[in-house]
Amino acid sequence: MAKPRKFSIDEIFKLAPLEERIYRHRCVEAWSIVVPWVGFSFSALLNQVQPTSKAHFVAMQSDYSPSEMPHGSGIDFPYVEGLRLDEAMHPLALLTVGMYGDALPPQDGAPVRIILPWKYGFKSIKSLVKIRLVEKMPPNTWNTMQPQEYGFYSNVNPNVDHPRWSQASERRLGELRRRPTLMFNGYGDKVASLYAGMDLKKNF
Repeated sequence: MAKPRKFSIDEIFKLAPLEERIYRHRCVEAWSIVVPWVGFSFSALLNQVQPTSKAHFVAMQSDYSPSEMPHGSGIDFPYVEGLRLDEAMHPLALLTVGMYGDALPPQDGAPVRIILPWKYGFKSIKSLVKIRLVEKMPPNTWNTMQPQEYGFYSNVNPNVDHPRWSQASERRLGELRRRPTLMFNGYGDKVASLYAGMDLKKNF
């Protein structure tokens, strides 16, 4: 990046007008929900640091305060995620500061998280504290721990099952019936061009 810098929460709130966006949210565990998030396009922040021609990926890291955030999940911390730069710059990628008309609660990633509605939910990293623009594909927590189960891209895809369950259908929270899973979680008309020519079963 040409202009690396730190942002305070107050500065983040002033980068762009806040918008409410109602997105479908699909968990890799085959449940889903519809959430009204509050934020603005992630690109508004990335443009502030001016990505250079060497920046092909975005590496992100969650906050990790063991005394305040005890865990027994067995995964390594701090939690890390990654995106291609063009994915992060896509207008649907949301730098998120609220939900349901209020500030994000701690369990949903306060004070700032990312929302990527065409990907499985774990890609939408919570409690974001560090962003780096890098040349090579960065590690991400679940892909590092279980690469056969969690791919780098993790786009919602009904044709690529998790090794332990089908992804062809999902259960919307509050409903008894299952519904068919939509490719890219229903956002294919906006994001499919990002993956033109890619084998989406191999690059899951």
